[in-house]
Amino acid sequence: MGIGSPPEGGFAPCCVEIMVTDFDRSCSFWTGVLQFDVAYLRPAQKFAYLHRADGAQMMLYQRDGDWETGPLEVPFGRGAVIQVAVSDVDALAGHVTAQGVPFYVPLREKWRDWGDRMGGQREFLVQDPDGYLVMVFQRIGTRPMGVA
Repeated sequence: MGIGSPPEGGFAPCCVEIMVTDFDRSCSFWTGVLQFDVAYLRPAQKFAYLHRADGAQMMLYQRDGDWETGPLEVPFGRGAVIQVAVSDVDALAGHVTAQGVPFYVPLREKWRDWGDRMGGQREFLVQDPDGYLVMVFQRIGTRPMGVA
């Protein structure tokens, strides 16, 4: 797990930070499978700030009993989906497959109501080692409502 530089354009003003049960295993998943880079580490705290070249940022840290608002049971993050926008979802889906990670939802095209138009994206969902649900997507455009 190499250490890079801060994210292009600086650190995000809002960023998810997730608790993990095995810091090294989780770092390997996020950097190896989902191809995030390490902006910085706090090894003594088992904390990492991660980012992707296409803009996504997140943090993870080894569970230590602080900030736990209730019992944590795998899968973690129930009711939440971590969304990661990428510039080439097909390439990353191929990489995920090559790493032997199963898809929660395989690569698909999905169109959703965006109010006055439909927004499309190619997406897949995977779970990280603690069960956090991650949607990886690439926007593919918009179209008028009712157009198939």
